[in-house]
Amino acid sequence: MSQAETAGPAGTTGQSPRNPPTETTGTTETTGRPRNPGNPRNPLWTLGILRSEITTTLRRHRTYALLAVLAAVPVLIGIAVRIETGGGGSGSGGGPDGGGGPAFLTQVTNNGLFLVFAALAATLPVFLPMAVGVVAGDAIAGEASGGTLRYLLVAPAGRTRLLLAKYASVLTFCLVATFVVAASALAAGALLFPVGEVTTISGTRISFGEGLVRAALTAAVVAASLVGFAALGLFVSTLTDSGIGAMAATVGLLITVQILDSIPQLSGIHPYLFPHFWMSFADVLREPVHWEELSKNFQLQGLYAAVFGSAAWARFTAKDITA
Repeated sequence: MSQAETAGPAGTTGQSPRNPPTETTGTTETTGRPRNPGNPRNPLWTLGILRSEITTTLRRHRTYALLAVLAAVPVLIGIAVRIETGGGGSGSGGGPDGGGGPAFLTQVTNNGLFLVFAALAATLPVFLPMAVGVVAGDAIAGEASGGTLRYLLVAPAGRTRLLLAKYASVLTFCLVATFVVAASALAAGALLFPVGEVTTISGTRISFGEGLVRAALTAAVVAASLVGFAALGLFVSTLTDSGIGAMAATVGLLITVQILDSIPQLSGIHPYLFPHFWMSFADVLREPVHWEELSKNFQLQGLYAAVFGSAAWARFTAKDITA
């Protein structure tokens, strides 16, 4: 038996080779990798880590609070429109100029399904990314500040697998949060306004069933639009051991980039800012669907995910874990 199999991370002896710790404080770790069901190379072990992280993220009281706030936004919008119009169908019939986020509100009184698009347009610039920023910023830094990150790495999870599981849990939250907004808007729209055939931005009419499909596709596009920002938040989370600090920094970056994207004099950098193509989801409601802006959005989010995901991995794998 080699010395690497018998020596512990702090120089102790007699450690069983089947259950050696893989992480300690600092950068010290054992060189032996036991081949047993607990080996982090085992796919079942990786799936277990992933399932555990997703479940933990979705069951936190903070997550429930964030989802409750997001679900309340479409209801408040629907009630406000109902009170303002008295339930009358005063909205315009739709057309090429109806693609902007606020313009969806003019359609809500004619068809409650448009509340889904209006709610997504209202929550995407601020509410949804802020919620994602809170979850992503706390992913690693929150574990460090709570003193649990060190024990997660002893599992043995491995830093790369743990980071991937954390990112997957953040992406799951993006999807869940977006569909919570869409489902709440659909329920509120159906209760407060009539529903039926949908007039697209192009002026054509589609069935209510196809409109539901477009609404679901829109929610999926909005969730995909947050992929790059989620990677940015995860990277920020690896830079500090303060969960609150990481969340504040991530939300601060969001606000800063949003401001930069609204300054006309900086139009040259706008196509490279992660929120620039967020509102392209309106093209899903065209007939046929316009994919040019959507493709640019997906490519930009993929680029941000690759760059900041790699930066998060480089930082996390070289970081001294002291908590």
